[in-house]
Amino acid sequence: MSELAAIAFEAAHGARRLTPEEALALLERADTLELGAAASAMRRRLHPAPEVTFIVDRNVNYTNICVSGCRFCAFYRDKDASDAYLLTLDELFAKIEETLALDGTAILLQGGLHPDLGIEWYEDLLVAIKQRYAIHVHGFGPPEVVHIAKVSGIPTREVLARLRDAGLDSLPGGGAEILVDRVRSHVSPKKATSEQWLAVMREAHELGLSTTATMMFGGLETLAERVEHLARIRAVQDEAVAAGRVGFRAFIAWSFQPGNTELEDEVVEGAGSGWQYLRTLAVARLFLDNVQNLQASWVTQGPKIGQISLAFGANDMGSTMIEENVVAAAGTRFVMARDDLVRLIRDAGFTPVQRDTLYREVRRF
Repeated sequence: MSELAAIAFEAAHGARRLTPEEALALLERADTLELGAAASAMRRRLHPAPEVTFIVDRNVNYTNICVSGCRFCAFYRDKDASDAYLLTLDELFAKIEETLALDGTAILLQGGLHPDLGIEWYEDLLVAIKQRYAIHVHGFGPPEVVHIAKVSGIPTREVLARLRDAGLDSLPGGGAEILVDRVRSHVSPKKATSEQWLAVMREAHELGLSTTATMMFGGLETLAERVEHLARIRAVQDEAVAAGRVGFRAFIAWSFQPGNTELEDEVVEGAGSGWQYLRTLAVARLFLDNVQNLQASWVTQGPKIGQISLAFGANDMGSTMIEENVVAAAGTRFVMARDDLVRLIRDAGFTPVQRDTLYREVRRF
C-alpha cells in the first residue's frame, strides 16, 4: 500500500484526522480507486447499514430577479428583464400541492437577491405556507440572509430568528461556491463574502436551525483552495459539535456548469469532470469527519456518476428534484423520478430509504 493510501485508510478508520496538507496531497496525487476504497470504508464506519437515503422534495426558486450578477450564473435576471418573475402565492401553493401529491416532504425555497423584498415579505410568505401545509421549509441560503438584512436594515441574526419564528425549518448551504475570497471576488463580487457566509451558518446553528454545507468546484479555484473550503466548513462544524448542536447535517459538492455563463471561456477544461468530481467527493468524505452525511450530485454529473458516487463515500442520493432551474439554465438537465433513484440505489447493492430533510426515515423500499 502506498503512503498516501495508508494515510487515507487511517483517516477512514478514525485513526487520524487529515490535515489540510494531507488532504491536498490526496487530491493531487492519490490513486483514484484507492481514494474511493478509503472513502467507502469511512462511509461504512459512519453508516454501517447497507442503505442509501434520498428525499422527495422540490426546488422552488421564488424569483429570478437578482442584483448579485454572479458571473457563473445563467439563471438570474435584472428586474426589468422581459422574463423576470416573482412567484405569486397561488403559484407557490400550486407547486407545494404538487410536491405533496408526489409524496414529497419538503421544499427547498431559494431565489435571487431581490432589491425590494424586506424581512416582512419573507415572514408573510412563511406564515402563509405554514398556515396551509404540513411541509418542511428548507430555505434561504446565507447570501439571501445577508441581503435581507441589508435591505431591512437589521442584523443577520435577527433575520434568522424572525424567519425561524415565521416557519423556516432549516437553512441550505447555497451560495458557498468556494469559500475563498480570491475566487469569490472574481466570480461573485457582489455576493456575501466567505466570512459572512460562515458567520450566518454559525448564527443559524446557535439559533437551533440545522443547515447543510455545499461546495461548487471546477471553476477558477485551485486544488488548495478546494481544501481551504473544506477546512473552513470543518472548523465551523467543530464549533457546533463542541456546543452539542447538529450544525451541518450534510455536505454536498457539485461541479460548476459553465454553459451560458460569463465564465464559459475561462474554466480549465476537465476541472469539473466526473473523474475530478469523484476524487473531490472522496477527499471530502475523508476530511469532513464531523459531518455525518455526504450527498451524491447526480443533478450535475448525471445518474451513472451519481451511482458511482456511492462507491466514493456518498451515503445519500439527494433529492428527486421535482423541479430544478438554476443548473438547467446552464444547459445541464438531468431528471429522475423516485422509482429511478430507487432502482439506481438498489442496482448499486444498497437498500433505498426515503428520508425527510432531517434524515428521518419516511419509507423503505
